[in-house]
Amino acid sequence: MRKIIEKCPGCGQNLIITRLRCPACETAIEGNYAPCPFCKLSEESLKFLFLFVRSRGNIKDMERELGVSYPTVRSRLNAIIEELEAL
Repeated sequence: MRKIIEKCPGCGQNLIITRLRCPACETAIEGNYAPCPFCKLSEESLKFLFLFVRSRGNIKDMERELGVSYPTVRSRLNAIIEELEAL
């Protein structure tokens, strides 16, 4: 399944979620919902966070898994934190 788009392709404004549907029973729920902050992150940031959680926040494990240095892992983590704080 694809990640939800957050911006209007025509004007660039934030989109809202208006309909949710169950693919199994076809139940539909309509309203105005905002995506969670994590839904607004880039695919790369989400992959990094998934790995971070899977490694239980152990930066040494992250270094080994990504093949990068400790400062690089910290820098990427700090960038994601800043991205989340800006939302």
